[in-house]
Amino acid sequence: MDLKETLRRYYTKIKSIVKNEKLQKNFRITYDIMWNIILLLLLTAFIGLFFIGGMGAGYFASLVKDEPIRSYENMKKDIYNYEETSKLYFSDGKYYGDVRSDIYREEVSLDQVSDTLINAVIATEDQYFNEHEGVVPKAIVRAIVQEVTNSNVKTGGSTLTQQLIKNQILTNEVSFDRKAKEILLALRLENFFTKDQILEAYLNIIPYGREASGGNVAGVQTAAKGIFGVDAEDANLPQAAFLAGLPQSPSYYTPFTNEGKLKDKENLQPGLNRMKTVLNRMYEEGYITKKEYKKAIDYDIIDDFIEKPKKNPQKSYFADEVQKRAKFILKNILAKKDGYTKEDLKSDQKLNKQYTKYADRALRRNGYKIHTTIDKEIYNKFQEVVKNYQHFGPDITAIDENGEEITDPVQAGAVLIENHTGKIISFVGGRDYSKENQVNFATQSKRSNGSTMKPILTYAPAFEEGIIQPGTPLADFKMPSDGWLPDNYAKGEHGLVSAREALTNSYNIPVVRVYKQLIDGNLGKKYMEKMGITTISDDEYTFPSLSIGGTTHGVTVEENTNAFSTFGNDGKFRNAYMIEKITTSDGEVIYKHESEPVKVFSPETAYLTLDIMRDVINKGTGTYIKSQLKHNDVDWAGKTGTSNDYKDAWFVGTNPNVTFGAWIGYDSNHGLDDCPGCSLSYSQRNMKLWTELINSASEINPDLVTPKEKFKRPNGIVERSYCAPSGKLPTDLCRKAKLVKADLFNEKYVPTEKDDSLISGKSEKSKRKKPKKGNGVLFNRDFLEEHGYDELDDLSKLFPQKD
Repeated sequence: MDLKETLRRYYTKIKSIVKNEKLQKNFRITYDIMWNIILLLLLTAFIGLFFIGGMGAGYFASLVKDEPIRSYENMKKDIYNYEETSKLYFSDGKYYGDVRSDIYREEVSLDQVSDTLINAVIATEDQYFNEHEGVVPKAIVRAIVQEVTNSNVKTGGSTLTQQLIKNQILTNEVSFDRKAKEILLALRLENFFTKDQILEAYLNIIPYGREASGGNVAGVQTAAKGIFGVDAEDANLPQAAFLAGLPQSPSYYTPFTNEGKLKDKENLQPGLNRMKTVLNRMYEEGYITKKEYKKAIDYDIIDDFIEKPKKNPQKSYFADEVQKRAKFILKNILAKKDGYTKEDLKSDQKLNKQYTKYADRALRRNGYKIHTTIDKEIYNKFQEVVKNYQHFGPDITAIDENGEEITDPVQAGAVLIENHTGKIISFVGGRDYSKENQVNFATQSKRSNGSTMKPILTYAPAFEEGIIQPGTPLADFKMPSDGWLPDNYAKGEHGLVSAREALTNSYNIPVVRVYKQLIDGNLGKKYMEKMGITTISDDEYTFPSLSIGGTTHGVTVEENTNAFSTFGNDGKFRNAYMIEKITTSDGEVIYKHESEPVKVFSPETAYLTLDIMRDVINKGTGTYIKSQLKHNDVDWAGKTGTSNDYKDAWFVGTNPNVTFGAWIGYDSNHGLDDCPGCSLSYSQRNMKLWTELINSASEINPDLVTPKEKFKRPNGIVERSYCAPSGKLPTDLCRKAKLVKADLFNEKYVPTEKDDSLISGKSEKSKRKKPKKGNGVLFNRDFLEEHGYDELDDLSKLFPQKD
C-alpha cells in the first residue's frame, strides 16, 4: 500500500469521527463550559483590577487631599527661587554679611552648561526625560516593588522633574504621602514648564556633595568650580561624568572631606566607579562613541581635583548663632501661618522636622534682613581679647569619642546682657571658630555652674519665702543627725555664721541646709523656671547637691547670666534675646521681638541678694575682681563658681545696667587646677578674663557698661540689730555677751521675738563644756535641743567668729 492510499484512509476515518453527532455534542458542551469559565475569569480579573485601581486611586487621593492646588505663579516662584540670600546686621543696622548657607550655590543658565554635561545628567538620572510627562509609571512600580520586598537593589523611581519638586517644594521625608504629592506636582509642573526650563532649574538646585573647601555645594556650576575649578560649560567628558554621578549619593561619592581635604585612594574609589558607570550609560545611550568612552575611562580624574581655597570669611560664632535663632523664629511663623501652634511642633517630631526644613529653606532663599542686638564694636573687641588672652592655661591631650587623641585647649564662653531689656549685647562663643568645632560655649554647651547656683536656687528664694534673711544664723558644721552634707571648699568649718557670711565666702554646708527647707515645696524649681532655666530636670531638684551646682547636664552661660540679670532688674526676669526684628528685602517687618517681664522676686529680695554679692567682690571669693577693674566706682555685685574637681570656673557679675557672665573649662572636662607654672589660680584666670572683657566693653560704651548710678535701695529694706546665735531681737544678756550684730532685712521679715539662745547663770558641770560669753552667760539648753546643737561636743562653734 502506497503512502497516498494510507493518508486517504486516515483522512476518511478522522472525517467520520468529526461528523459523529455524539462527539460533536460533547465538544460543544465542553467548549461552552470552557468559554464560560474564561469569561468568568476575565470578568473577575476586570472587576478585581477595577476594584484595586479604585482603591489605589482613593488611597492616592487621600494622600494628596491636603496638598493645595498650586498656580503657575506659585510654582514658578518655588522652582526658580534658588536663593535670595538673607543678610545679617549688628545693632544700629551695621551690616555684618550674608547668611551662611549650609549649601553654596551659584546660578547658571542652561546655555552656560555644556551639552556633554547635560547628556551625562540625562543618561544617568532620567533616560526618558525628553519623552515622559513628569513621571515614568513602570519606574514607580519597580521602585514600589523593591521597597515592599526590601530589595537590596534600589533603582529609584524619580524623574528629574520629581527630584526638582522634592528639593524645591517638598522635603526629603521618606513616606508614601510625600511621594504621592511629588507625583501630583511633577505632572502639574510638566504642564506649566518646558523641558529646558525644568532641566535648568534642576541643574541649579541639585546637591553635589562637598567642594574643595569642605562646604556643601548645590548646582552644577558651583560643583564644577568647587571641585575642578572650571565653569560648567568647560567641563570635559570625564569631569562631566564625575559631576553627573554625584547627586545619587553626594556625601559618599564626593572627593573631599568636611575639612576640605582630598579623600584617600580607598575612599575616592566609589566616586571613580560611579564616574565609570555614568560613562557606560552615556555610551549605551549613544551620547559618546566607543573611542571617547575608552579614552575617558583611562583618564586620571584625580589630577583635576583642585586644592583647598581660603575659608569663607562669613563663618563665625555670630553668624551661626543668629542663623540658628532666626531659623527657630521662622519655623514658628511658618507653622502658625498653616494653623499649627508651638505646642504642636513640640509634641510632633515629624511636624517639627518638616517646618525646620521649611524655615531653613526660607532663610536661604527669601532675602530676609536679620537685625540683631549685638554691638559690633564690643563683639569684635571681645573676640580680640580672647584671642590674645595669655592666662587660659595649658592645652592638654584628650581622647575624643572615636578613641583618637586630640589637642584640647581651655575653652571660654561669655555673655553680656542688658538687664531691663534682655538684649544680648555681645558674647564669646569660644576661643577659635573652626569648621572642626562649632560648639558655641556661650549658648549651647551645658556645664555645671558650681557655686553661682547658690544665689539663684537657694538664697534668693529663701529670702523671698521668709525662710532666712541676711542675718539669719546658719550652722557651718556637721552634726551626726544631718544626713548628707558636702565638705566646704577648704575642708574646714566656720561655726555658726550669718547667711550673708555664708554666701560671701561661698560655704557649702550652710547652703545645703537652707536648700533642704526648699525641697519639699519644690520652691527652688518654682523660681528657677521663672528665670529661664530649662536644662534641669524635675528629679534633680530633689537632690540637695543641686544647691552647690551638682547638675546632671548643667546650664549654659547664657542661661546662668540671664538668671543673674533678674537681680539687676529689680527682681524681674527678661528673657535674653539676640534678634530684634526680621524684615523682608522690601522692609516689611515679619517679626519683632516683644516680651513682658516676669516677676520672680520682690525688689527687696533682689536688693538683699545684690547687697551680699557686693560683699563677694569687696571681701569674699571675688576680691580679685576689684584689683583688675579699671572702673572701681561701678556698683558691681557678683558670684564666683567652681564645679566638682575644678572642671569649670565661673564669675557672673551684675550692675544697674548690665549683667556679664564668663566661664572657662576644658571641653573634655579635665580639671583646671592642673596648671603647672601658672601664676594665677584657676578662679583668678577666669576672673581676669572677665575683667579684661568688661574693661574693653567699657572703653567702647561706658554709659551702658559702667553706669554711675548705684542699685536703688527699696523702701521695704530696713536695717536692724539681732542676736547672732538666734537671729532674734537682742536682749540685755545678748548685749552683755557682745553678740549683737546688725544687717539688712525685708521689713516683712524683721524679727519680732526676743533672743532665747542665752540665759544667766553659772557654768554647769557636765561632760560638755558650755563656754560662757561674758560674766555668767550660758546657752539655753532648750535652744540647743531645738536646733540640735546639743549633739555638739564643743559648743564654742556656736560663737560667731570676729569679722
